[in-house]
Amino acid sequence: MIAVDTNILVYAHRADSAWHGAADQCIAELAESGRPWAIPWPCIHEFLAVVTHPKIYRPPTPVPTAIQQVERWMECPTLALLGESEEHWAVLKSILLAGHLAGPVVHDARVVAICRQHGVKTVWSADRDFSRIAGIKIVNPLLHPAR
Repeated sequence: MIAVDTNILVYAHRADSAWHGAADQCIAELAESGRPWAIPWPCIHEFLAVVTHPKIYRPPTPVPTAIQQVERWMECPTLALLGESEEHWAVLKSILLAGHLAGPVVHDARVVAICRQHGVKTVWSADRDFSRIAGIKIVNPLLHPAR
């Protein structure tokens, strides 16, 4: 199963992004493939925070529009929304300690921990910080279109 990180979601949503076309196509291909795919809940939260932030986007996406986007993704029958499980702390702690991770990359470690708990093997992201986290395959589908 492939999980999608925040930046791919943001680029797919924001038509003013240089990566919009490629990201939108990536999400459409996942949704239409018939195969299971996933979005971790923290990525949904971060998506909403980023696209509605007036210091990041001018104009920002209105909150109702951002919510509608999330609900459109949620309509896909093969989408799984992933959250923390009972093992979350143990998995997250091991990732943080193994990678000597701190600061902003803790958020990425949280996403990876959630993905591992749900058997996700690949995360689509344009965030290079994920490369510091072992144990999951990170693919930037915007640079490697042969998905």
